[in-house]
Amino acid sequence: KPAIVWEGNEPGETRTLTYRELHAQVCNTAALLRHLGVRKGDRVAIYLPMIPEAAVAMLACARIGAIHTVVFAGFSAEALRDRINDCGCSLLITANEGLRGGKGIPLKETCNEAVAQCPSVRTVLVVKRTGSEASMQAGRDLWYHDALAALPSTADSTPEVIDSEDPLFIL
Repeated sequence: KPAIVWEGNEPGETRTLTYRELHAQVCNTAALLRHLGVRKGDRVAIYLPMIPEAAVAMLACARIGAIHTVVFAGFSAEALRDRINDCGCSLLITANEGLRGGKGIPLKETCNEAVAQCPSVRTVLVVKRTGSEASMQAGRDLWYHDALAALPSTADSTPEVIDSEDPLFIL
């Protein structure tokens, strides 16, 4: 049965994820986050457009006990920087570009400007939302889908045991 029915910016741009597909993507993303060093209690910033990967990222953080903060993809580099620094995020998930009203929004460029002033960020995962290029910093930035494809089959995605009072997200 469909868990997520997504409609994109352009007519006919749709994706449907079943519960099984969503679970698989969440487990793979959780394993990737763990592989990249994210642990229970670590903070992750999510600066994505309204795409299925946004829900997957939030659920993957919850699965491993990481605390996520969702930053509206229309916010400026300064607003993103302040939220990342306030939370002490070690990882940022973004997209190369967002789409709004047929116009491309350069999310990765905004992230580059913000993260230049965020000493806690070690890794930036970039979802390829459009065909546009993105300025990637070696040693810090990874294409999300490439990182998933390179993930060792032994990567751990078991759910983390958390207490009922443990934080889930920072608003």
